[in-house]
Amino acid sequence: MGFAGDGGVCALWRRAEGPEERRLLELFSYGLMALGAASALLLCFIPMPYGRYSSRRFGWLLPARPAWALQELPSLLVPLGLAACGGAVAAARPNRVLLGCFLLHYAHRALIFPLLIREGKPTPFFTFVLALLFCVFNGYLQGRSLTTYATYPPGWLADSRFITGLLGWLIGMAINIHSDHILRNLRKPGETGYKIPRGGMFEYVSGANFFGEILEWFGFALACCTIESFAFALCTLFILGSRARQHHKWYLKKFEDYPKDRKIVIPFLY
Repeated sequence: MGFAGDGGVCALWRRAEGPEERRLLELFSYGLMALGAASALLLCFIPMPYGRYSSRRFGWLLPARPAWALQELPSLLVPLGLAACGGAVAAARPNRVLLGCFLLHYAHRALIFPLLIREGKPTPFFTFVLALLFCVFNGYLQGRSLTTYATYPPGWLADSRFITGLLGWLIGMAINIHSDHILRNLRKPGETGYKIPRGGMFEYVSGANFFGEILEWFGFALACCTIESFAFALCTLFILGSRARQHHKWYLKKFEDYPKDRKIVIPFLY
């Protein structure tokens, strides 16, 4: 079976297009919100098993770099494949810009970020599989929405919602990348152990990298104005907010001199 021929993958996607799939995407979006809320509740009792909380209890351990690259890759490849197949709105300029934002984030996460990891803790196989499945699912959800169903009025690129959202996306991505840079450079060559992160948004919150990603996806959701993008942003808030709370409690327990005025993940609020 070819990719783009009459009997290829693209033909299958074209046959799937219609009101039934549109409704399915909406249901998937509600499911994604519920998944985020359930995960946040679960993470109140069980630390997310990767990074400093990595454990063999969740399967054999995989090297951090290839595990991270492989688990994030579907969020890049699935939307690219959907865009290559075309779609009812794939060629519209707002859709191309918004899909480009999504792809840029995951090009960094799948292709660049893993190369920058320094002596990362191994990833349990169970965690890797969950992340991989999530990226396949969300790659389809966002990619299909923006290539096939999301329609925008003329002048959307000049609309205040798009401009504000795009700005939030850009600032959030910059904060996320800068915060990751700070974390990577806490240790000098040969050093082990953990240190208190300082500088940038870490002066305000314990989960500065998480705050950046939350801001990024809520900005993206505002620029998109779709239920699929909002569901992703809300799921991100639930999961990364819980992760940040775990980090905050861990820092307070480990370091007596940890700044007591730092919030968890939302500057000045939480």
